[in-house]
Amino acid sequence: MKISTTIAIVPGFSSSLWTTVRSVGAFNAACSFAALWAFVKVLKALRWRLKTTQLRGPPRSSFLYGVSNDPVSSQDSAATYERWAEEYGAVYMIPNVPGQTRIMLCDPKAIAHFYARETWTYVRTPLALTILEAVVGRGLLWAHGESHRRQRKALTPAFSNVAIRKLTSVFYNSVYKVKGAWDTTIESSKDGDAVIEVQNWMNHTSLDTIGIAGFSHDFGSLDGKHASVTEMFDTVENSAQSSVVKEAFILLAQAFPIIAKIPTKRTKLNKKLGVTMGEISNDLLNRSRREKNANVKETEEEKSIIGLLIKAEGQDAEFHLSEEEIVAQVETITRTSFKADILQMRVLLLAGYETTSVIFTWALIELSQHPDIQTRLREELIAFGADPTYDQLKANLPYLDAVVHEVLRLHPPVSEFIRLAAADDVIPLSEPVRTASGEMTDSISVAKGTFISISAGAINRSFAIWGPDAKEFKPDRWLAEGGISGKAKEVQGHRHLLTFVDGPRTCLGKDFALAEFKVIVSVLVKNFIFEMRDGPGTQVEMVKGILPRPRVVGEDGTRVPLRVRRYE
Repeated sequence: MKISTTIAIVPGFSSSLWTTVRSVGAFNAACSFAALWAFVKVLKALRWRLKTTQLRGPPRSSFLYGVSNDPVSSQDSAATYERWAEEYGAVYMIPNVPGQTRIMLCDPKAIAHFYARETWTYVRTPLALTILEAVVGRGLLWAHGESHRRQRKALTPAFSNVAIRKLTSVFYNSVYKVKGAWDTTIESSKDGDAVIEVQNWMNHTSLDTIGIAGFSHDFGSLDGKHASVTEMFDTVENSAQSSVVKEAFILLAQAFPIIAKIPTKRTKLNKKLGVTMGEISNDLLNRSRREKNANVKETEEEKSIIGLLIKAEGQDAEFHLSEEEIVAQVETITRTSFKADILQMRVLLLAGYETTSVIFTWALIELSQHPDIQTRLREELIAFGADPTYDQLKANLPYLDAVVHEVLRLHPPVSEFIRLAAADDVIPLSEPVRTASGEMTDSISVAKGTFISISAGAINRSFAIWGPDAKEFKPDRWLAEGGISGKAKEVQGHRHLLTFVDGPRTCLGKDFALAEFKVIVSVLVKNFIFEMRDGPGTQVEMVKGILPRPRVVGEDGTRVPLRVRRYE
């Protein structure tokens, strides 16, 4: 009674006591949750360590970044990975951000095993999924497992030889617009040549080509028309250029993917790019559907990729894409509706614009730096005569084919791939490696949750795989008997390259890209002579964007000015 009386006469005592009790309860709950989280993390770490072969690798140089900042900040990340492979073996471990260790595969047999199981055993990381969903939606690039198989099956007919053969005229139309504009520029010059910033022209060429070939839509960028998607790509490219803060943000987001959703300038631009591509894709798809329903151009054969997808709607319920998936392919076909079409359109825009424009620019740089190769290629093209057909491009111009594949070997647009093991696995090796304990092994065990990485750039340019001339631009290696070393022949993938990757995620647009690439190079080299503006010693560096791009040292943005004159 005495106690209760005391409580009653102290103002607010009851409510403050209850607040204290609730606070203590919330604190205890938070502590319990944190302890449980830490316990689960420890168990996972122990399981990973027991189930995963411990390999040698570079020592951790930073508590926060491990050594992952070394390749990120390097001008040539592939060279860094290759150097580590020479020191630690063809399969090694890289200390990453806290709580993460990556296994780097540089062994052809291990890489073949990895790609054969991709989308099922090896899937995209949470960070990659977050970024891809923001930019291109849940289309082919985002999907894995059964969803990926279904979407790819639905898209495959649009990238067949029959389909691409019909699109070859689109490639020629775009590059001849470039030729006409450059002719005019050179004719107005007193010196008979002109300095042309070629990367911007290659961007416009890629955009207009994928617009017409992909969606029957002419963006008109080669004619000087404003294209909102180009503006967005350029904005994202410029914002992506390297800084210490941006590199730290990306590296920490690998450990904590939720960071990628923080509304920074870059994440806002990624989201805006996704919205812009989605709006364009919706407009294009709606227009195509209206024309289809109204039987517009019914006398003409449908050629565009998205037109073939729409035409196929309802023909195969199992493999048809939803509306969202088609738009993601315009960014990346399904459930029976408009949503899948939109997703696939977004993928087409991103892949058709970004990767091809980068590789076209690299081709002109390499040919400018190697005038003897440029002359030999021009002689082959002139001797052939008229513009080659799609089938002739594939079979009748061996030196053009060699030049194109040598550019693809040295300069893969997407140089590195990181995946997450969704299940325990054992990866075989072509030759034994030494483990961290000093033992030799011809296979490695990886636990679920292990990060696996492959550098296409390192494999494509590896001395160990391609021989002592691996870093040289040498198209003859594709023509000479024995020009491809025995080790390189062990690399599975298109022409022993990882440029188009391998397995279930082999680039669906590979033949489209190769045909477009050959058309662009053949017309430009046949009609123009290219030189580095400041002479053969001009240095070229890499700058980060959506994809790494070349830039002449000392230039702003991604400028690549070349001296161009007509071939008479």
